[in-house]
Amino acid sequence: MKTNSRPLQTVVFALIALGLIGLALGGYLTPVSRILLNPVISAQNWVTTRYQAAVRLISAPQDTVRLRQRNAELEAEVSRLQAQIIELEQQLSETKILSALVDFARANPENRYQAAAVVARDPSPFMQYVIINRGSDDGLRRGMPVVTAQGLVGRIAAVTAGAARVQLITDPASTVNVHLEPSGAQAVLFGSITAEITLEMIPQSAEVKPGDLVLTSGLGGGFPANILIGQLAGVRSRDQDLFQRATIQSVVDFTHLEIVLVITNFTPIDYSPLISTPQAP
Repeated sequence: MKTNSRPLQTVVFALIALGLIGLALGGYLTPVSRILLNPVISAQNWVTTRYQAAVRLISAPQDTVRLRQRNAELEAEVSRLQAQIIELEQQLSETKILSALVDFARANPENRYQAAAVVARDPSPFMQYVIINRGSDDGLRRGMPVVTAQGLVGRIAAVTAGAARVQLITDPASTVNVHLEPSGAQAVLFGSITAEITLEMIPQSAEVKPGDLVLTSGLGGGFPANILIGQLAGVRSRDQDLFQRATIQSVVDFTHLEIVLVITNFTPIDYSPLISTPQAP
């Protein structure tokens, strides 16, 4: 009996299996499979989410450290690039200035020049001076004119072996003999404590107006003639005054002087011994 029951059980199990497969293929077991599998799937999802949370919790400190290190590296790289950009901008600015100075020197071949960098400014609020990094060892002497590609800056007031002190035309003690174009009128330029430059002693008969050019006249022997200074910004003329007065817009930006040219082949003329004070009889 036992020997005959085994084949029968096998056949029964096979029929049951085939029946289940047929039912499954026919979709009749789907509701049952859902009921049976949903708890398993939910449990699996719960275990998976807890496992992922545990992994994130364990790896979070390491990720934070890596992110901080990467952030520090990126900040250092940004700082390096910013410094490089500033350096390149400075080099570009210096190149443009030097190119303009070279063009100016070529346009005025009668003069010889010594380029110098502005390295300091006089700290006094009542004086307008700058210090340049060229001195007597470079052939500079007291009284030599100083210019930029735009126009007149001033003159050398004192010299050491490796540096020189330049009195700007905006200094209160500075005076420059000038002439105006197109009228040709002569006048005298004065600096001031406020660093503004004005014109005095313009003849009343001279027809001058805002926009007229102001250039050195060469009179007095302090500067070569025809160096541009600026333009008239405003004119004051009153019938009761002997002379007209005017304000000037300089072509040179004295607050951003970086590189200047010293005219080395110009020797100022000292007229003081020829001007005698009348003596009482």
